[in-house]
Amino acid sequence: MSGAILVLEDGRTFRGEAYGAMGTTLGEAVFATGMTGYQETLTDPSYAAQIVVMTAPHIGNTGVNGEDDESRRIWVAGFVVRDPARRPANWRATGSLDGELAAQGVVGISGIDTRALTRHLRDRGAMRAGISTELTGEELLARVQSAEGMTGADLAPAVTTTEPYVVPAVGERRFTVAALDLGIKTATPRHLAALGVETHVLPATATAEDLLAAGPDGVFVSNGPGDPAAADYAVAAVRGVLDARRPLFGICFGNQILGRALGLGTYKLRFGHRGLNQPVLDRVSGTVRVTSHNHGFAVDAPLDRPTDTPYGPVEVSHVGLNDDVVEGLRLLDAPAFSVQFHPESAAGPHDAAPLFGRFVDLMASARSGDAVSPPPVVGHSTAEKEA
Repeated sequence: MSGAILVLEDGRTFRGEAYGAMGTTLGEAVFATGMTGYQETLTDPSYAAQIVVMTAPHIGNTGVNGEDDESRRIWVAGFVVRDPARRPANWRATGSLDGELAAQGVVGISGIDTRALTRHLRDRGAMRAGISTELTGEELLARVQSAEGMTGADLAPAVTTTEPYVVPAVGERRFTVAALDLGIKTATPRHLAALGVETHVLPATATAEDLLAAGPDGVFVSNGPGDPAAADYAVAAVRGVLDARRPLFGICFGNQILGRALGLGTYKLRFGHRGLNQPVLDRVSGTVRVTSHNHGFAVDAPLDRPTDTPYGPVEVSHVGLNDDVVEGLRLLDAPAFSVQFHPESAAGPHDAAPLFGRFVDLMASARSGDAVSPPPVVGHSTAEKEA
């Protein structure tokens, strides 16, 4: 087995064994706390340009399969594990994790102290890093320190679909949604399809006119990678949708884009939220949900009062209980809301799945001509009960 080295931009170095492809890779080192769901993590476009450190020590036990991918390929820049499985042991497995990493050219490292690495990133923040099977530590450090960081990175156009496509509803089509693909996961239109929604997925640079051209009942703004401050095209598209007063729902990167469209700021978190066990308070219903997260940026908005915007007042609807980070927004006089976490739960808990039903209820109210009101927050939606 060949050796590998991981070097952080501050010079901290870890030596281990090659895991996946041979070569050199650069990216932002971050840690993910999920004990399972590594295949969904690897294929989540939101992880583009990031070297992901798994905090769970034993990774690869269930191998990989053709059903759990969340996009067309692996997007992580590199992968770090402590104790890789010797061989997959699951009836669904069609291959090994290290074999799939090698096949897709993803450079990784195993056999290092991921607990020490995670503590370092937690204390000093996510930072640029590199993994190599061919360079010395000094050579790799020089490359890392000359690499671009995540701040200012515009990555959505690199991960989005190149052509529009349609995901049909399951059974009767009740609504049509236009989805702005900033790095969408396959689970999202699948959740909508189960509620009778046909989803038209459009590239990241689609304009408001593109999104509204077919007269959709609502617009969805997806998760994705990069700095929201660099995605002015998406902000402009969302403003156009808000001007048209079409129901809108955003998640993760979409939450940040909605925030910027409303005139709020965004900022980079010290080490971000990545994992399947993040507690979030729904401040309107008073309920707490355990949620799936993957974000390094957040919306800057006051927690103690609504904020006036060109589209009416907006309030912080959800708050992270670990650090009081804004985890959701909702407009009080317009049909739009968003959350920072991943309600499609791929992988992760299903606590937040009812949010898709809230979106369907919002579209139903708009179609019937009811007065616009904030999306419901308590109990199960009508759409969920009928699905």
